[in-house]
Amino acid sequence: MTLTRTNSGSRPGANATSRSRRAQQDADQRLRILAEIIGPLTQSLGANYEIVLHNYRIPDRSVVAVAGRVTERQVGSAMSEIGLSILGERDRAQDRLNYMAKAPNGRIVNSSTIVLRDSHQRVFGALCINLDVTAIRHAAAILDTLSGHHAEPKPTTFSNDIRDVIDVALREVLRGRAAALLSRQERLDVFRVLDARSIFSVKRAMSRVAAALNVSRATAYSCLQIVRAETVKTKLANSSATRRPRLSR
Repeated sequence: MTLTRTNSGSRPGANATSRSRRAQQDADQRLRILAEIIGPLTQSLGANYEIVLHNYRIPDRSVVAVAGRVTERQVGSAMSEIGLSILGERDRAQDRLNYMAKAPNGRIVNSSTIVLRDSHQRVFGALCINLDVTAIRHAAAILDTLSGHHAEPKPTTFSNDIRDVIDVALREVLRGRAAALLSRQERLDVFRVLDARSIFSVKRAMSRVAAALNVSRATAYSCLQIVRAETVKTKLANSSATRRPRLSR
C-alpha cells in the first residue's frame, strides 16, 4: 500500500504569514482599482462632489487618492475622526451614510463613509463620498426665514399608549448605556432629566422607570427625592444671590 506523504515539517506560523500576505496584496489590489475609477466617477457626478480613498493601514497619511475639491483633501492627508472611530470598532465597523460635516474651508458637506474590507473581511480602508451642500442649506435657510420657520423641528412621539412615550424618553436619556452599569451619579442624572421632562407626572411612570433602570421602586423614589431636593437648593441659592443687598458706599 502506498502512503501519501504529508508536509509535517512546515512551521505552523508559515501558513498564517502567507494568508496575511495574500490579504495585504488583495487590499492593495482593491485600492488600485478604486483609485482608477474615482476620477471618472466624480466627473460624472458633478463639481459639487468629491471622493476620497483611504488606506487605514497608514492612519497618519491614510488618503491615497482624491477626486474633486470639496474638502480640499490631498494625497497623504490623515484620516478624520470618523476614520478613527472606524479603526476603534475594528472589523465590527459599519458604513456611515449621509451624515453632515463641516470642512476646514467652511463648506457644509453631506458625507458617506463606505468601509472597505479585504478577502478575509478585515477593514483596511474606506471610500468617502462628499457632497457640498453649502449653497443648498443657505437657500433652505432663506426659505425657512421667509416662511417663518426659524428652528429645526424636534422629534415627537405620537402614540395612543403613554408607556411608549416613557420608553422613548428613557432611550434618549440612556443613549445606549446599560442600566446595570450606571454609576450612582449617572442614575441621578437620568432621574434629573426625566423629571425635567415631567415624566413622573404620568401615572405609573415611576414603576416603569424603576424596572428599566433595574432598581426597586423605593430606590427610584429616593433618587427622585434627591434630585428634586438638589433642584430646590439650587433655586434657593440663585434666588438669594439675586436678592443680596448692595453694600452702600
